[in-house]
Amino acid sequence: MAEQTLQAPLIDPALAEASAGPPLLGAQLAMQGSRRTARHQHARGQLLGAHTGLLRIEAGDTHWLLPAGHVAWLPPRHPHALFSIGRFDGWSLYFSAETCTDLPTVPRIFQPSDLLRVAVPRALQWSGQALDAVQQRLAGVISDEIAASPSLPLALPQPSDRRLRRIASALARAPHDTRTVEDWAAASGLSSRSLARRWQAETNMTLTHWRQRLRVLLALPRLLAGEPVTTVALSLGYDTPSSFIAVFKREMGVTPARYGKGDGGD
Repeated sequence: MAEQTLQAPLIDPALAEASAGPPLLGAQLAMQGSRRTARHQHARGQLLGAHTGLLRIEAGDTHWLLPAGHVAWLPPRHPHALFSIGRFDGWSLYFSAETCTDLPTVPRIFQPSDLLRVAVPRALQWSGQALDAVQQRLAGVISDEIAASPSLPLALPQPSDRRLRRIASALARAPHDTRTVEDWAAASGLSSRSLARRWQAETNMTLTHWRQRLRVLLALPRLLAGEPVTTVALSLGYDTPSSFIAVFKREMGVTPARYGKGDGGD
């Protein structure tokens, strides 16, 4: 399905910019097609995640892939754009600028704690009115969990050249694709040397390393859901589970099995 641009914001722009109002606002959205937002910013900090699918985040000059089961924090006034890959089903919590004083001042992606996983759905049910005492305490717990969560190395730089972006999008849709640099170059009308040079210049990674990191990111929600490491490895295009394990440990600092048990590393 073609990419769609979301016309209406998740919350009233006046609320996103207001210095007053509830300290915490929630919003949810499910779309059958992809979702795209233009680059924007707001006075409230934003915690966001996806129930299903994969979300590409452009925050300043940093690009991430946010897999289902993980969350991203965007501080107030930080320019960002969002692009979902495939069907979008996600949520956001918006924090007033006052409540962001002790929260991270730079964007981060992290694996939510068990406590945060339980607290977020409750906060998403709030009506947007002033919070009562119980809700205020829960909002404080959510803030504490954001502040205490270690950032994960999930940055995946995106190329700007349209031919390279087509390759990146194709690999995101079919990570098991094992075509070589020479194959991609021929399909894109470039020499293999030119493609390799352009990819390195625009992403600061080789195409091989970029694809390896992409596969790791796509594996995360599946491992958390309990899929066997061997099944995940083979479906992503690896010849053997050991090859996948070696790449995963290099990127994430832990083995896939440990990560699947909820150990996100240091």
